[in-house]
Amino acid sequence: MDQTPPSGRDPAAQVQRGDQDDRVVGGRSLTEASLVAAIRAIVEPPAGYGAAARKIALGIGDDAAAWQPSRSHLSVVTTDALIDGVHFLSASMAPQAIGHRAFAANLSDIAAMGARPVLATVALGIPPALDERWLLDMYRGMMTLARRHATQIVGGDIVRAPVLTLSITIIGEVARQRLKRRSGGRPGDIVAVTGPLGASRAGLETVRRSVPAGDAAVALARAAYERPTPRVAEGRWLAASRNVHAMMDCSDGLSTDLERLAQASECGAVIEGVPVDPSAEAIARALGDDALRYALHGGEDFELLVAVAPRAFDHLARRFAGRFDRPLIGVGLLEQQAGLRLRSGTTITALAAGGFDHLAALPAASTL
Repeated sequence: MDQTPPSGRDPAAQVQRGDQDDRVVGGRSLTEASLVAAIRAIVEPPAGYGAAARKIALGIGDDAAAWQPSRSHLSVVTTDALIDGVHFLSASMAPQAIGHRAFAANLSDIAAMGARPVLATVALGIPPALDERWLLDMYRGMMTLARRHATQIVGGDIVRAPVLTLSITIIGEVARQRLKRRSGGRPGDIVAVTGPLGASRAGLETVRRSVPAGDAAVALARAAYERPTPRVAEGRWLAASRNVHAMMDCSDGLSTDLERLAQASECGAVIEGVPVDPSAEAIARALGDDALRYALHGGEDFELLVAVAPRAFDHLARRFAGRFDRPLIGVGLLEQQAGLRLRSGTTITALAAGGFDHLAALPAASTL
């Protein structure tokens, strides 16, 4: 984790440098060396910790990390940038939850490829209002999840920023024959998800509308929003089946992500049923919202979305439930006809993708 600012960085965004690198954090001077040392104490593995740690030749402290990739596996790389006020709400969330949520988003992308995570880097933009204790608690939230999945944080960067930002990169490994892509779906494939949807959006609504946390449904939805579970083990298990033709994570909403999978597979898709999480149903009812919209368009449930050969689906779903004690739930079909559709009884209507799109409010290049 080399925290030395390059000479080309905007001087206004840097602190004055003397014999030590100092930043003003939380209204007091904090040395980069002390912060990096504190982070290093949190993220470095104990002696004898796991096979992944043994791959790391150099971790925090040098200009770059070094590791020994597997000779028999492909390396997969994913990066997610998360910004306060866009992806999380720091004023309403504990720092441990923010760290967990940020790391889970990246792990979910690794899971969607059928891979296992190995190492990670974290680039952190710190606003002046945050202090060292808050930042270290956020790292503890990341490390709780990282250790659960035998993933080592090996470096990153720290800069000043107007709002809290995190950019996390995770590298994973997968056997070449088990790598799953969005583009492998075929007409007739059954589309399924690894769990019910909508709880995360329901949790976000309880935060936005300051719903008291005493109710069980509120607690479950808040947990789904703040501390989602990336389906890493499920992804690796599904990737072992040749009958799973395509896979991606459901992070931007079922309508948006299924449209992406279908387009990548040069298919269309029809949604025939949407599994709504019970906590989402309860909260939507209490708030006067539509739970189906939470599940269709809400996003950030981080379940996996898969396309499975129809002849194999029932057997695969039974084995999945026996292995993970949770259902693999069919939600629709891939079809030859392009486009996304929703079946309700005997009626099929066109469905517009309504999930999250970072650039939806920006003008297209042709209009600039």
